[in-house]
Amino acid sequence: MSTTTSEPQVSLVPARLDRLPWSRFHWSVVVGLGVSWILDGLEIQIVSANGFAKSLGMNATEIGLTGTIYLLGQVAGALVFGRMTDRLGRKRLFILTLAIYLIGSAAAGLAPNMIIFWIFRFIAGAGIGGEYTAINSAIDELIPSKYRGRVDIAVNGTYWAGAALGAFGNLFFLNTDLFSENIGWRIAFFIGPVLGLSIIYLRRHIPESPRWLMTHGRHQEAENNVEEIERRVRESGHQLPEVDQSKAMSVKPTESIPFRTLAGIFLRRYPKRTIMGLTMMITQSFLYNAIFFSYATVLGTYYGVDSSHTSYYFFPFAIGNLLGPLVLGHLFDTVGRRKMILLTYGVAGAVLAVSAALFAADALSAVTQTVLWCICFFFASAGASSAYLTVSEIFPLELRGQAISYFFIVAQGFGALGPVTYGALVEGGRGPLSIGYVGASVIMIIGGVVAFACGVNAEGKALEDIADPLSRADQPTGGKAA
Repeated sequence: MSTTTSEPQVSLVPARLDRLPWSRFHWSVVVGLGVSWILDGLEIQIVSANGFAKSLGMNATEIGLTGTIYLLGQVAGALVFGRMTDRLGRKRLFILTLAIYLIGSAAAGLAPNMIIFWIFRFIAGAGIGGEYTAINSAIDELIPSKYRGRVDIAVNGTYWAGAALGAFGNLFFLNTDLFSENIGWRIAFFIGPVLGLSIIYLRRHIPESPRWLMTHGRHQEAENNVEEIERRVRESGHQLPEVDQSKAMSVKPTESIPFRTLAGIFLRRYPKRTIMGLTMMITQSFLYNAIFFSYATVLGTYYGVDSSHTSYYFFPFAIGNLLGPLVLGHLFDTVGRRKMILLTYGVAGAVLAVSAALFAADALSAVTQTVLWCICFFFASAGASSAYLTVSEIFPLELRGQAISYFFIVAQGFGALGPVTYGALVEGGRGPLSIGYVGASVIMIIGGVVAFACGVNAEGKALEDIADPLSRADQPTGGKAA
């Protein structure tokens, strides 16, 4: 049974976690929690193939509504579970949200009709939306500060590994020479649950965030969890450096934070950070939704690529998106957050502008168009992943889950405008579509400039030095309001 105290307690929990060397324990956190983004990419790609449409008697409008319902589920899940993860803890939620996703996705694969299918697509989306808040919070709080940037960015980038896996699954399970039309798509919906089930055991052995326990008055439990983590690190063959005693901080537990207080933190205490986070999230979401949901139509309309072959062009696109965070991620910890955000957003926007000019001049083929998109999104993927990293580390620990959920919801709202807008531009011809691509490039560059101007040099810093916890009882040493 955990013991909670309302009295201030001096704690070295953050300093003890941040001075740890990389170990097998940290790999277990990455593997056990990082699967969330893979599952989302998998879900989006499996649904985009519409293998279920004929079996469930869907028309074009109902097919489109299926995607919308999943996104609405994500928004609802982020909103509900974001607040819950700040109140009830990271571990409870990353077990619960995974279970909700597993049930929703598997049940959708067994759905006898369209309405039941939609209900479980919403449930699966809610699970994934909740995963984002709990997972990003837990990863940031468990990974040492000098590795936090590259790990968070790499994990967020694995969305594209899931998308590639989904595309491969579609090529196999939707092949009517191998599976009947009503069976293949149902089997495909079990890929995610099987993957999720394989890591449930691993998640059970990931401890609750000691930082979260510390700020909720459960100091002894926080100390016990840190000692267990240190023991596991030592068993990996590492010697632990001494703890910097000057990093000790006094913490007094906070009660549930009302929405009025939340609004004050976002709008009055950290207005520049709020502007930066919203700008980064909105611009990357708009760019991705604009290009990703229209790329197959563009290949078919302007380059004559048959719809059955677009998946082959998708694979290099997905690989470019996956490699960007993996290759560039460590630079966010060494070169710095602000410089790398400006670079990745700026280069992505510039390459997209070049491709727009060449597209307008009819100087591209399906292959060269795909190559330019791969280069653009190699950088854009790292930048987009850094957006999630940014909003998860620049606000106080007690509202980290909610911050992620609110910014995610706003980004999804604006991002939803992309497919509609660019779908209309595709039908309008090369001229309007080229102008649309230039507009997206300008939007992306603006996102990088705003992040550079309003950003925080968070690389290598403890979360508590970036933004003082609301429960901090002693004189703060960092995290100045901005």
